[in-house]
Amino acid sequence: MSNIINNRYDFILLFDVKDGNPNGDPDAGNLPRVDPETGHGLVTDVCLKRKVRNYVQLAKNCVAPFDIYVKEKAVLGRAHVAAFKELGIQLGEELKATISKEVYEWLDENGLPNGVSIDADEDTAKYYLTVASDTDKKEVKDWLKEAKPSKAVKDAISAIIKNAKTRRPTGEEVEQGREKMCQTFYDIRTFGGVLSLKSAPNCGQVRGPVQLTFARSVGQVVPLEHSITRMAVATEAEAEKQQGDNRTMGRKFTIPYGLYRCHGFISSPFAAQTGFSEDDLKLFWTALLEMFEHDRSAARGQMATRKLIVFKHDSSLGSAPAHKLFDMVTTKANANPVRDFSEYEITIPIQADMPQGVTLEVKL
Repeated sequence: MSNIINNRYDFILLFDVKDGNPNGDPDAGNLPRVDPETGHGLVTDVCLKRKVRNYVQLAKNCVAPFDIYVKEKAVLGRAHVAAFKELGIQLGEELKATISKEVYEWLDENGLPNGVSIDADEDTAKYYLTVASDTDKKEVKDWLKEAKPSKAVKDAISAIIKNAKTRRPTGEEVEQGREKMCQTFYDIRTFGGVLSLKSAPNCGQVRGPVQLTFARSVGQVVPLEHSITRMAVATEAEAEKQQGDNRTMGRKFTIPYGLYRCHGFISSPFAAQTGFSEDDLKLFWTALLEMFEHDRSAARGQMATRKLIVFKHDSSLGSAPAHKLFDMVTTKANANPVRDFSEYEITIPIQADMPQGVTLEVKL
């Protein structure tokens, strides 16, 4: 990619939600995430990155160099194999072999070496061991010596490993694979990723130039629980039990209103490592501004990006500490309780107040 960014950026993203659940917690029955000590709402960085990915997927239709690595129903290993094939690097062959229930249960209980996986088809009562294309045979043999399984289990695994046609990429080839993945996938180039999967050719690890914090609400939020009714049932048995009333009760969780603040950082040195370009940066800003417009659902209520405040440094390493820049932007509530963005007063500094070497850009 050309035009790699040469400046450090720090930014503040303000977004709000009205009568919705911005980020449910699966460990708490999908209740809105809340800091239990302060009552402030939380939205994870992973949630926000997902929305950026979804926007880029819609805008660029998953075509390289703007394909998305972590997308819905993706099998990540396929992207690794495709990268090596495009580079003309020879890989081994994955081997899937049938094993006995005894071998399956022993492996399930004692763990697996790198590059080896097991699965079971309960409908047919068949069990399988899969050896990845880049499995290190010596590593598996050494693991067998340490694990000390029964002779029957050891012989079965050893025979499968012997027949496997594997090849592990060299260090140079891993680096080529890493570069190819960065060139192809926007989210790897932007956010980085762990590309050293056990079940696929190793493409190393990528530390992305763009990093986000958790978003935290400016004030306290109040999670509410609502009873909802569906005028239908799913089965004949439910209909018979209700004698034709056919109602299903459910629960829905929202917060009446919350203004959330997220801090972000963009590193020029890491951008040089992944190939993150000026075009990528422009797309990222657009995604932050428009991602909620394409993420509507009944659960999320009304969500919108309200402010995007960018601090551009005139150098690669930066000209001022990020936290001091962030402290210059303040929010003040003019109502209690707050139920609309208009009830907040946002104070944004002017360029004359900026430290030397920092340019203020208010994109919204």
